[in-house]
Amino acid sequence: MEKFKAFLKRKDIEISGKRYGIDALSAMAQGLFASLLIGTIFATIGDQLGIPFFHDLGAFCKGGLLSNGTTTAINVSGPAMAVAIGYALHCPPLVLFSLLAVGGAANTMGGSGGPFAVLIIAIIAAEFGKAVSKETRVDIIVTPAVTIIVGGALALLIAPPIGVAANWVGNLIMWATELHPFTMGIIVSVVVGIALTLPISSAAICAGLGLTGLAGGAALAGCCANMVGFAILSFRENRWGGLLSQGIGTSMLQMGNIVKNPKIWIPPILASVINGPVATCIFRLQMNGAPIASGMGTCGLVGQIGVYTGWVSDIASGAKTAITGMDWFGLIMVSFIVPAVFSALFGVICRRIGWIKENDLKLD
Repeated sequence: MEKFKAFLKRKDIEISGKRYGIDALSAMAQGLFASLLIGTIFATIGDQLGIPFFHDLGAFCKGGLLSNGTTTAINVSGPAMAVAIGYALHCPPLVLFSLLAVGGAANTMGGSGGPFAVLIIAIIAAEFGKAVSKETRVDIIVTPAVTIIVGGALALLIAPPIGVAANWVGNLIMWATELHPFTMGIIVSVVVGIALTLPISSAAICAGLGLTGLAGGAALAGCCANMVGFAILSFRENRWGGLLSQGIGTSMLQMGNIVKNPKIWIPPILASVINGPVATCIFRLQMNGAPIASGMGTCGLVGQIGVYTGWVSDIASGAKTAITGMDWFGLIMVSFIVPAVFSALFGVICRRIGWIKENDLKLD
């Protein structure tokens, strides 16, 4: 056993919740952002502004019709996610490059639940690849062969059921939100908002579950409540730099302060309790863009861009006739106004009763 532990340490194979549930999951979201999501944004820019270059960039990232009429089936999101996971797991070059094939296979076989399939399969294939890396004189053959064989076999065996399970859970959440928009608006908003602030990836979770529609709108509402909420709540300590870094960056910056005083999280969470039903019941805000955008909040305004791309897609499909002033009003209210107002209000209350003290929200 001691020899096995020493072998794992030498190979930098760390079997832990942090390595797989935080590092790998967060990296997967970055890979998805740098492929499918950015491709969707490029395609929207190209289509709306009539710029073929951006349209083609989007098609190369996510597959589709090029401006010259050529169809491309390229979808780089699977390989991008797998390589990002491999990078987070500190894979040597041959393993990292071999994960391109593994990610493509897992994402394709996993269907709509492809991101979760890629997460699980890429982790296993990467660790097997690391285990054999540089252990033989024919490393250039053995390492990629083991990585791809393990990943490919798992893609054939377990990717389809993983995809089915993720799709089932996502559909269940979306169905329940349509049926009970008030209750589910609160639940989805709070849970996804908390996930966004924790050192895990709300974007990856939403992508894996394919969370769109009304449930996607509730997820966006919760993320915005945390990001804008903490930005406004901590303005007296962090001023404009903190407002921007949290408001369009990430509320995860407050995790160190949350560990010291969990009560500072109360105002943003309560704001998400309110913002979820505001999104689902009052404005009927739907996220019909890329599912990953449901878990992005105001980070780089990706969530808002996702809602807009959904509107554009709905108009193209005939599901929506036009983008109205009320659409924009609802998006602004859910994304910025409601989170800011209620986080500030609950923050004042928490400060007056002593739950939040001076500099509790100060960023280093």
